[in-house]
Amino acid sequence: MVNLMWRCLACGYIHDGDSPPERCPNCGAPKERFERLPEDKAQLIERSRRTNQLHLKLMVLVDEVKGVGEEGVEDNLDPRCSEIFRQAIEMAEMIKRRSRAEIQSHIGKGKWG
Repeated sequence: MVNLMWRCLACGYIHDGDSPPERCPNCGAPKERFERLPEDKAQLIERSRRTNQLHLKLMVLVDEVKGVGEEGVEDNLDPRCSEIFRQAIEMAEMIKRRSRAEIQSHIGKGKWG
């Protein structure tokens, strides 16, 4: 069974617990502005949290790859090395854009919270 989840109708904040908070920690809306999410929606959010965290972690890591690539291009030892580092930069940027798009898709499908 999934924990109970509550959504603030004012800002979309998701609260996990047996009851909504007295005030929304994000926007300050009173507890009456929270709705209990149906179990299927709560289950979808719970299931998606791990994947969303992995996407965020991946974006941090590809930023590191991009930084290494930039250092390698700057070092400019030889053309083949520079090409590998340029490809690393391009691939890191592409992966980050795709992860951002996937997170945006999750948000649009209610798989975030």
